[in-house]
Amino acid sequence: MLHVAVLEVRLDLPGVRSLKEKRGIVKSLLERLRHRFQVAVAEVAHQDHWQTAGLGVAAIGNDVAVLQGWMQKVVQFIETDGSGVVVVDFRLEFLA
Repeated sequence: MLHVAVLEVRLDLPGVRSLKEKRGIVKSLLERLRHRFQVAVAEVAHQDHWQTAGLGVAAIGNDVAVLQGWMQKVVQFIETDGSGVVVVDFRLEFLA
């Protein structure tokens, strides 16, 4: 059976002083997530707020447990990748 994992992540970007600076940080993070985890990812909320970002991440697979572990690794990567962003909240949902 096919399952879709949908992850929403709200980020705080402390110290960011402009939208241009925010976009550089977010764009770089999105590219690293795509490359490392082979997921679909986009900035989906808070585009006009320079110290907040909302990301949407999606992946498909046939095992919910595997997808859940994969998405937990995505969150851990965001928290520890050194870009200075802070995960404020995240929500994981599965569609079948």
